[in-house]
Amino acid sequence: MDLRSFTLYDIFKRNARVFKNRIAIQSEDRQITFGELHDQVSAVSGWLAAKGIHRGDRIAVLTKNRPEFFSLIGAVASLGAIVVPINFRLSGEEIRHILTDTRPELFFFETDFEKMVPDLFAGGASPRELIVFGRSGQSFTPFDTLLNHPAGKAVAVGDGDPLMIIHTAAIQGKPRGALLSHRGLVACSIHTLSALSLTYDDAYLNILPLFHIAGLMASLTMMQAGGRNVLASRYDPKAAGKTIDREKVTFIGNFPPILGQLLEAQAAGECSLSSLKNVIGVELPETVKRFEGLGAGRFWLAYGQTETMGLTCMSPNTERPGSAGRPGPLVDMKIVDEFDRECAAGTPGEIVIRGPLVFEGYWEDAELTQQTLRGGWHHTGDIGRLDEEGFLWFVGRKAEKELIKPGGENVYPVEVEKVIMEHPGIREVSVIGVPDPKFGEGIKAVCVLNPGARLSERELIDFVAGRIARYKKPGYVAFVDTLPKKEDGSIDRQMVKAQYGSANG
Repeated sequence: MDLRSFTLYDIFKRNARVFKNRIAIQSEDRQITFGELHDQVSAVSGWLAAKGIHRGDRIAVLTKNRPEFFSLIGAVASLGAIVVPINFRLSGEEIRHILTDTRPELFFFETDFEKMVPDLFAGGASPRELIVFGRSGQSFTPFDTLLNHPAGKAVAVGDGDPLMIIHTAAIQGKPRGALLSHRGLVACSIHTLSALSLTYDDAYLNILPLFHIAGLMASLTMMQAGGRNVLASRYDPKAAGKTIDREKVTFIGNFPPILGQLLEAQAAGECSLSSLKNVIGVELPETVKRFEGLGAGRFWLAYGQTETMGLTCMSPNTERPGSAGRPGPLVDMKIVDEFDRECAAGTPGEIVIRGPLVFEGYWEDAELTQQTLRGGWHHTGDIGRLDEEGFLWFVGRKAEKELIKPGGENVYPVEVEKVIMEHPGIREVSVIGVPDPKFGEGIKAVCVLNPGARLSERELIDFVAGRIARYKKPGYVAFVDTLPKKEDGSIDRQMVKAQYGSANG
């Protein structure tokens, strides 16, 4: 074990010594101390080792927010293996792609997804064993039996070793696996708790899903601080507001419409939100203003990607409203032109980043990794500008990396366009992002029909929803006679946005 290495497993080990009897994980029916959590990690690690899990082996997990996730990730970290958290909102076909791409040795899932399991591995290579969280009438291995296994021994793992593969949005129709290291995840948790001044007296409400980098990093940040992770398996505004009050929750992550719904519950007298000191994420300015008007907490503006552990910039909204915050203490950021030359302050260009938060590359895609990390900088594909005081202002995305973010999820237009073009009534389509009052940004499909075809908006939306994750379906549809074209005959997405870039236009 390297003298100067500190891995994710070391967080579990340290907390068991320093905060042994403090609550680490709290769910609807359980409380687990840091000491108990480390015991669970050791038992699961022993079971994994007995199953022949070695450094670099992949272990997939499909679950909502449950305490078992933390026991599993700690055990995987102790062995140098790699966990693959899967977005449970994806379609079966999309999940099968991730499983085929990563070839996991073991597959962990909760009973809510039990009916999907046979189809996920039909016709393809299956994991050596299927392990279920919760009670099942099938012959799957119950996770609880792992907790009775003799404790295992951690192996020598370096903080530069890979720990996780999170699949990002499907540019060119295929999700890419971002390979995250111990170093990146630990560094981001330190950099975040430092900025927000979090301590062991804080508590984080896990509203955001743990498969998402934002939810994962916030939970690991709270663990690094020695505070409590309060789990919510599903999000209900009234229940969440009551939990915040009852458990003295001080910190949540946010994507629209979460905060707005919590504020509605507060205005209706369902909760006070008086303990909520820090909310970090993305939100509409008027919603941020309402939250700050309560006088209890700060809203933190933020910018990040899966490839940068979720957070690279953050600042209280009061410092520079409308910005995406300042680069954090472990981030070197600059803005470059198309030739990778640094831009002057205030000049838009591509956001590039270096530092310990940058990911290791894309899973089994050396060419894309080399292109993205060229010149010793991570090229985000996002366009922004840095002002004279170092605040980042997000401008947009490079055309080849166009992205729509409804409610914090990543959706590439080309992925939705590919599905829409499978409909026999569609001749051409351009999918764009438009303002949405609930989710911040919505998905709009601007379509040209084939001659004689008849198709309603609802029929097209349902067609898409039946083929990919439902959050990727268009919320808005416009049928037009023609789409604007470039000189080479391709669809001019920027002109489509200019002409049809409103929800109703």
